[in-house]
Amino acid sequence: MMHTIKKAVIFEQIINKSRFIGQLFPVASVLEAKDKLEEVRKRYADATHNCYGYVIGENGSEGKQSDDGEPSGTAGAVIFGILKKNGLTNVLAVVTRYFGGIKLGAGGLVRAYGSSVSLAINQAEPSEIRSMIALELEFAYPHLNSVQKCLEKHQEISHDFGETVKMAYLIPETESAEIRQSLVDATRNEIKITLNSK
Repeated sequence: MMHTIKKAVIFEQIINKSRFIGQLFPVASVLEAKDKLEEVRKRYADATHNCYGYVIGENGSEGKQSDDGEPSGTAGAVIFGILKKNGLTNVLAVVTRYFGGIKLGAGGLVRAYGSSVSLAINQAEPSEIRSMIALELEFAYPHLNSVQKCLEKHQEISHDFGETVKMAYLIPETESAEIRQSLVDATRNEIKITLNSK
């Protein structure tokens, strides 16, 4: 079974005068991975390389990697492979390198990028991947505040304010019965609820 990490982790090491900063981020989607990657690139804009790999989806079915200018196969593929080998998904790994003047060679780069990710993983707190489902709701406007309060900790995926309010949220499947009951209570059962598997 695949798992993710609870929170971001950073690990730094110096190898032959080059500074390697390995970072792991929990991400829920490809879009979130891209946004987080952009943040890292801006923060380390003066770095020589920002190589990365990410794995997304309950079964780790989506992913991408980049050597960001390092010799092909020495960085991105290594990072991606280590995420997969450790059974991680919904994780972005970025290794930032500040070149220190000494070339490491292909083997040295593989070891440097690999260890930067592996050592960051060792510091990470694993978290179980929860199966998520879409909760689709339709209700009258007076119930909007109470519905939003019930679902404030969950991710809203859509809303439509027409004659009635239509909203959709992503919720953990294991919490669906409890959430459904809280919505029924909050609206005095004046709500239409549909559950859809992702």
